[in-house]
Amino acid sequence: MTESRSPRFIQSPVADGGPAAARAALLAPRPSIAPKYFYDPLGSKLFEAITELTEYYPTRTEAAIFAAHGEDLRKAFGQGTILVDLGAGNCAKAARLFPVLVPRRYVAVDVSVEFLREALRQVQREQPQLEVVGLGQDFSAGLDLPAELLEGGPPLFFYPGSSIGNFTREEAFAFLHRIHERATGGGLVIGVDLVKPRPVLEAAYDDALGVTAAFNLNALRHLNAAIGSDFAPRQWRHVAFYDEAASRIEMHLEAREPVVVRWPGGERRFFAGERIHTENSCKYTASGFASLLRDAGFRDPQAWTDENGWFAVFHAAA
Repeated sequence: MTESRSPRFIQSPVADGGPAAARAALLAPRPSIAPKYFYDPLGSKLFEAITELTEYYPTRTEAAIFAAHGEDLRKAFGQGTILVDLGAGNCAKAARLFPVLVPRRYVAVDVSVEFLREALRQVQREQPQLEVVGLGQDFSAGLDLPAELLEGGPPLFFYPGSSIGNFTREEAFAFLHRIHERATGGGLVIGVDLVKPRPVLEAAYDDALGVTAAFNLNALRHLNAAIGSDFAPRQWRHVAFYDEAASRIEMHLEAREPVVVRWPGGERRFFAGERIHTENSCKYTASGFASLLRDAGFRDPQAWTDENGWFAVFHAAA
Protein backbone atom coordinates (compact mmCIF):
# COMPACT_ATOMS: atom_id res chain seq x y z
CA MET A 1 0.00 0.00 0.00
CA THR A 2 1.30 3.49 -0.89
CA GLU A 3 2.29 5.51 2.17
CA SER A 4 0.20 8.65 2.55
CA ARG A 5 2.04 11.88 3.37
CA SER A 6 1.12 15.44 4.03
CA PRO A 7 3.22 18.38 2.84
CA ARG A 8 5.21 20.25 5.45
CA PHE A 9 5.13 24.02 5.50
CA ILE A 10 7.67 26.45 6.96
CA GLN A 11 7.03 30.19 7.20
CA SER A 12 10.16 32.36 7.15
CA PRO A 13 10.13 35.69 9.00
CA VAL A 14 9.76 38.87 6.95
CA ALA A 15 13.27 40.12 6.15
CA ASP A 16 12.63 43.28 4.15
CA GLY A 17 11.11 45.72 6.66
CA GLY A 18 7.51 44.87 5.71
CA PRO A 19 4.99 47.76 5.74
CA ALA A 20 7.59 50.35 6.78
CA ALA A 21 9.69 49.57 3.70
CA ALA A 22 6.62 49.70 1.45
CA ARG A 23 5.63 53.13 2.79
CA ALA A 24 9.19 54.42 2.38
CA ALA A 25 9.20 53.24 -1.25
CA LEU A 26 6.01 55.22 -1.93
CA LEU A 27 7.60 58.36 -0.47
CA ALA A 28 10.82 58.08 -2.50
CA PRO A 29 11.53 60.63 -5.25
CA ARG A 30 10.80 57.86 -7.76
CA PRO A 31 8.01 55.93 -6.01
CA SER A 32 7.83 52.18 -6.40
CA ILE A 33 5.99 49.08 -5.24
CA ALA A 34 7.93 45.86 -4.68
CA PRO A 35 6.92 43.10 -7.14
CA LYS A 36 6.08 40.78 -4.25
CA TYR A 37 2.84 42.79 -3.87
CA PHE A 38 1.64 41.30 -7.14
CA TYR A 39 1.25 37.94 -5.46
CA ASP A 40 -1.68 37.74 -3.12
CA PRO A 41 -4.14 34.90 -3.93
CA LEU A 42 -5.93 36.99 -6.58
CA GLY A 43 -2.66 38.19 -8.10
CA SER A 44 -1.38 34.62 -8.31
CA LYS A 45 -4.54 33.58 -10.17
CA LEU A 46 -4.22 36.56 -12.51
CA PHE A 47 -0.65 35.57 -13.30
CA GLU A 48 -1.85 32.05 -14.12
CA ALA A 49 -4.29 33.66 -16.57
CA ILE A 50 -1.48 35.75 -18.09
CA THR A 51 0.47 32.59 -18.89
CA GLU A 52 -2.47 31.42 -21.03
CA LEU A 53 -2.59 34.57 -23.17
CA THR A 54 -1.64 34.46 -26.85
CA GLU A 55 0.69 37.43 -26.38
CA TYR A 56 2.55 35.93 -23.40
CA TYR A 57 5.03 33.60 -25.10
CA PRO A 58 7.49 32.79 -22.21
CA THR A 59 5.49 30.06 -20.47
CA ARG A 60 4.55 28.02 -23.54
CA THR A 61 7.95 28.56 -25.18
CA GLU A 62 9.79 27.37 -22.07
CA ALA A 63 7.47 24.36 -21.79
CA ALA A 64 8.18 23.49 -25.44
CA ILE A 65 11.93 23.59 -24.76
CA PHE A 66 11.55 21.16 -21.86
CA ALA A 67 9.36 18.89 -23.99
CA ALA A 68 11.72 18.93 -26.99
CA HIS A 69 14.92 18.30 -25.04
CA GLY A 70 13.77 15.81 -22.40
CA GLU A 71 16.63 13.32 -22.82
CA ASP A 72 19.31 16.02 -22.94
CA LEU A 73 17.85 17.57 -19.80
CA ARG A 74 17.75 14.22 -18.03
CA LYS A 75 21.47 13.74 -18.70
CA ALA A 76 22.34 17.26 -17.57
CA PHE A 77 20.21 17.36 -14.43
CA GLY A 78 20.60 13.83 -13.08
CA GLN A 79 18.08 12.12 -10.84
CA GLY A 80 17.50 11.84 -7.11
CA THR A 81 18.05 15.57 -6.52
CA ILE A 82 16.66 17.85 -3.87
CA LEU A 83 14.56 20.03 -6.16
CA VAL A 84 14.26 23.60 -4.85
CA ASP A 85 11.58 25.46 -6.80
CA LEU A 86 11.98 29.24 -6.44
CA GLY A 87 8.77 31.18 -7.04
CA ALA A 88 6.86 27.91 -7.26
CA GLY A 89 3.39 29.42 -7.78
CA ASN A 90 1.03 26.58 -8.64
CA CYS A 91 4.01 24.14 -8.85
CA ALA A 92 2.95 23.04 -12.35
CA LYS A 93 6.30 23.74 -14.03
CA ALA A 94 8.28 21.68 -11.53
CA ALA A 95 5.67 18.90 -11.56
CA ARG A 96 6.19 18.44 -15.30
CA LEU A 97 9.85 17.67 -14.56
CA PHE A 98 9.18 15.05 -11.87
CA PRO A 99 9.27 12.15 -14.40
CA VAL A 100 12.63 13.43 -15.70
CA LEU A 101 14.26 14.28 -12.37
CA VAL A 102 12.61 11.77 -10.00
CA PRO A 103 13.52 14.07 -7.08
CA ARG A 104 14.11 12.77 -3.55
CA ARG A 105 12.53 15.88 -2.03
CA TYR A 106 10.58 18.79 -3.49
CA VAL A 107 11.02 22.16 -1.75
CA ALA A 108 8.65 24.83 -3.08
CA VAL A 109 9.45 28.46 -2.19
CA ASP A 110 6.99 31.31 -2.76
CA VAL A 111 5.89 34.59 -1.21
CA SER A 112 2.16 33.88 -1.82
CA VAL A 113 1.67 31.63 1.18
CA GLU A 114 -1.96 30.53 0.98
CA PHE A 115 -1.77 29.95 -2.77
CA LEU A 116 1.33 27.79 -2.22
CA ARG A 117 -0.32 25.73 0.53
CA GLU A 118 -3.15 24.72 -1.78
CA ALA A 119 -0.75 23.94 -4.63
CA LEU A 120 1.34 21.71 -2.36
CA ARG A 121 -1.69 19.74 -1.25
CA GLN A 122 -2.35 18.96 -4.91
CA VAL A 123 1.30 17.98 -5.50
CA GLN A 124 1.20 15.64 -2.52
CA ARG A 125 -2.02 14.00 -3.73
CA GLU A 126 -0.41 13.36 -7.11
CA GLN A 127 2.98 12.32 -5.67
CA PRO A 128 2.12 10.48 -2.43
CA GLN A 129 5.59 8.98 -2.01
CA LEU A 130 7.47 12.26 -2.51
CA GLU A 131 8.61 14.35 0.44
CA VAL A 132 7.02 17.75 -0.19
CA VAL A 133 7.99 20.87 1.73
CA GLY A 134 6.71 24.43 1.32
CA LEU A 135 8.71 27.47 2.37
CA GLY A 136 6.86 30.77 2.62
CA GLN A 137 9.54 33.33 1.88
CA ASP A 138 10.31 36.48 -0.08
CA PHE A 139 13.55 35.08 -1.47
CA SER A 140 14.30 38.28 -3.38
CA ALA A 141 15.21 39.85 -0.02
CA GLY A 142 17.38 36.91 1.07
CA LEU A 143 17.59 33.17 0.47
CA ASP A 144 17.22 31.55 3.89
CA LEU A 145 16.91 27.79 3.46
CA PRO A 146 17.04 25.52 6.52
CA ALA A 147 20.10 23.28 6.09
CA GLU A 148 18.10 20.10 6.66
CA LEU A 149 16.06 20.76 3.52
CA LEU A 150 19.20 20.46 1.37
CA GLU A 151 20.38 17.18 2.91
CA GLY A 152 20.03 13.75 1.31
CA GLY A 153 21.00 14.48 -2.28
CA PRO A 154 22.49 17.07 -4.63
CA PRO A 155 20.48 20.30 -4.55
CA LEU A 156 19.08 21.42 -7.88
CA PHE A 157 17.65 24.93 -7.82
CA PHE A 158 14.86 25.56 -10.32
CA TYR A 159 13.97 29.13 -11.30
CA PRO A 160 11.80 29.02 -14.42
CA GLY A 161 9.72 31.57 -16.27
CA SER A 162 12.28 34.35 -16.78
CA SER A 163 11.72 35.83 -13.30
CA ILE A 164 15.46 36.49 -13.09
CA GLY A 165 14.65 39.45 -15.35
CA ASN A 166 12.89 41.18 -12.43
CA PHE A 167 16.31 41.88 -10.92
CA THR A 168 18.74 44.51 -12.19
CA ARG A 169 21.92 42.95 -13.51
CA GLU A 170 23.74 43.77 -10.28
CA GLU A 171 20.91 42.23 -8.24
CA ALA A 172 20.83 39.20 -10.56
CA PHE A 173 24.53 38.60 -10.00
CA ALA A 174 24.08 38.79 -6.20
CA PHE A 175 21.05 36.50 -6.33
CA LEU A 176 22.79 33.90 -8.51
CA HIS A 177 25.83 34.03 -6.21
CA ARG A 178 23.57 33.30 -3.21
CA ILE A 179 22.10 30.30 -5.03
CA HIS A 180 25.60 29.08 -5.93
CA GLU A 181 26.63 29.14 -2.28
CA ARG A 182 23.73 26.83 -1.41
CA ALA A 183 23.91 24.53 -4.45
CA THR A 184 27.24 22.82 -3.69
CA GLY A 185 27.38 19.47 -5.47
CA GLY A 186 24.29 20.28 -7.50
CA GLY A 187 23.33 23.07 -9.85
CA LEU A 188 20.77 25.47 -11.25
CA VAL A 189 18.10 25.25 -13.95
CA ILE A 190 16.83 28.68 -14.96
CA GLY A 191 14.59 30.17 -17.62
CA VAL A 192 15.80 33.33 -19.33
CA ASP A 193 13.90 35.61 -21.69
CA LEU A 194 16.04 36.73 -24.62
CA VAL A 195 16.24 39.99 -26.52
CA LYS A 196 13.72 40.16 -29.37
CA PRO A 197 11.70 42.71 -31.40
CA ARG A 198 9.99 45.48 -29.42
CA PRO A 199 6.41 44.71 -30.64
CA VAL A 200 6.64 41.12 -29.39
CA LEU A 201 7.97 42.21 -26.01
CA GLU A 202 5.52 45.04 -25.43
CA ALA A 203 2.48 42.94 -26.38
CA ALA A 204 3.51 40.32 -23.84
CA TYR A 205 3.27 42.91 -21.04
CA ASP A 206 0.25 44.86 -22.32
CA ASP A 207 -2.18 42.30 -23.70
CA ALA A 208 -5.35 43.11 -25.58
CA LEU A 209 -7.65 41.65 -22.91
CA GLY A 210 -6.11 43.74 -20.15
CA VAL A 211 -5.20 40.82 -17.90
CA THR A 212 -1.69 42.16 -17.29
CA ALA A 213 -3.21 45.54 -16.49
CA ALA A 214 -5.46 43.90 -13.89
CA PHE A 215 -2.46 42.05 -12.46
CA ASN A 216 -0.52 45.31 -12.13
CA LEU A 217 -3.46 47.22 -10.63
CA ASN A 218 -4.15 44.42 -8.15
CA ALA A 219 -0.84 45.31 -6.47
CA LEU A 220 -2.60 48.45 -5.20
CA ARG A 221 -5.38 46.40 -3.63
CA HIS A 222 -2.83 44.09 -2.02
CA LEU A 223 -0.83 47.07 -0.76
CA ASN A 224 -3.96 48.54 0.81
CA ALA A 225 -4.42 45.37 2.82
CA ALA A 226 -0.72 45.19 3.76
CA ILE A 227 -0.03 48.78 4.85
CA GLY A 228 -3.45 50.34 5.38
CA SER A 229 -3.29 52.64 2.34
CA ASP A 230 -6.38 53.82 0.43
CA PHE A 231 -5.37 53.44 -3.23
CA ALA A 232 -8.38 53.43 -5.58
CA PRO A 233 -7.29 51.28 -8.55
CA ARG A 234 -9.73 53.04 -10.91
CA GLN A 235 -7.62 56.22 -10.52
CA TRP A 236 -4.59 54.49 -12.05
CA ARG A 237 -3.71 52.95 -15.38
CA HIS A 238 -1.25 50.28 -16.44
CA VAL A 239 1.82 51.35 -18.47
CA ALA A 240 4.38 48.96 -19.99
CA PHE A 241 7.17 49.74 -22.46
CA TYR A 242 10.51 48.40 -23.66
CA ASP A 243 13.61 50.43 -22.79
CA GLU A 244 15.97 49.33 -25.52
CA ALA A 245 19.06 51.01 -24.01
CA ALA A 246 18.57 49.15 -20.73
CA SER A 247 17.30 46.00 -22.52
CA ARG A 248 14.28 45.71 -20.24
CA ILE A 249 10.52 46.00 -20.06
CA GLU A 250 9.32 48.45 -17.42
CA MET A 251 5.89 48.32 -15.82
CA HIS A 252 4.37 51.31 -14.05
CA LEU A 253 1.07 52.53 -12.65
CA GLU A 254 0.21 56.05 -13.83
CA ALA A 255 -2.19 58.41 -12.02
CA ARG A 256 -5.14 59.29 -14.26
CA GLU A 257 -5.80 62.45 -12.21
CA PRO A 258 -4.34 64.26 -9.20
CA VAL A 259 -4.48 61.76 -6.31
CA VAL A 260 -3.82 61.86 -2.57
CA VAL A 261 -3.01 58.41 -1.11
CA ARG A 262 -3.14 58.09 2.67
CA TRP A 263 -1.99 55.43 5.12
CA PRO A 264 -1.58 55.38 8.92
CA GLY A 265 0.95 58.08 9.77
CA GLY A 266 1.49 59.41 6.25
CA GLU A 267 0.30 60.33 2.79
CA ARG A 268 1.56 61.23 -0.68
CA ARG A 269 0.17 63.48 -3.36
CA PHE A 270 0.56 62.29 -6.95
CA PHE A 271 0.04 64.59 -9.90
CA ALA A 272 -1.82 63.47 -13.01
CA GLY A 273 0.58 61.42 -15.13
CA GLU A 274 2.94 60.62 -12.25
CA ARG A 275 4.07 57.01 -12.21
CA ILE A 276 4.79 54.33 -9.62
CA HIS A 277 7.34 51.79 -10.82
CA THR A 278 6.20 48.20 -10.21
CA GLU A 279 8.46 45.90 -12.23
CA ASN A 280 11.47 45.54 -14.49
CA SER A 281 11.88 42.55 -16.79
CA CYS A 282 15.42 42.49 -18.16
CA LYS A 283 16.15 40.64 -21.40
CA TYR A 284 19.46 38.91 -22.10
CA THR A 285 21.48 37.46 -24.93
CA ALA A 286 22.35 33.78 -24.47
CA SER A 287 26.07 34.52 -24.36
CA GLY A 288 25.57 37.40 -21.93
CA PHE A 289 23.64 35.27 -19.46
CA ALA A 290 26.16 32.43 -19.68
CA SER A 291 28.85 34.95 -18.70
CA LEU A 292 26.72 36.12 -15.78
CA LEU A 293 26.41 32.53 -14.53
CA ARG A 294 30.18 32.06 -14.70
CA ASP A 295 30.76 35.35 -12.88
CA ALA A 296 28.44 34.12 -10.10
CA GLY A 297 30.53 30.97 -9.67
CA PHE A 298 28.68 28.40 -11.77
CA ARG A 299 30.48 26.03 -14.15
CA ASP A 300 29.76 24.64 -17.61
CA PRO A 301 26.56 26.51 -18.46
CA GLN A 302 24.47 24.83 -21.16
CA ALA A 303 21.56 26.46 -22.95
CA TRP A 304 18.60 25.13 -24.92
CA THR A 305 16.51 27.54 -26.98
CA ASP A 306 13.39 27.49 -29.13
CA GLU A 307 13.63 27.70 -32.91
CA ASN A 308 12.97 31.47 -32.87
CA GLY A 309 15.68 32.12 -30.29
CA TRP A 310 13.15 33.90 -28.06
CA PHE A 311 13.79 32.02 -24.82
CA ALA A 312 16.50 29.89 -23.24
CA VAL A 313 16.66 27.26 -20.51
CA PHE A 314 20.07 27.11 -18.84
CA HIS A 315 21.65 24.45 -16.69
CA ALA A 316 24.88 25.14 -14.82
CA ALA A 317 26.83 23.16 -12.23
CA ALA A 318 27.66 24.60 -8.85
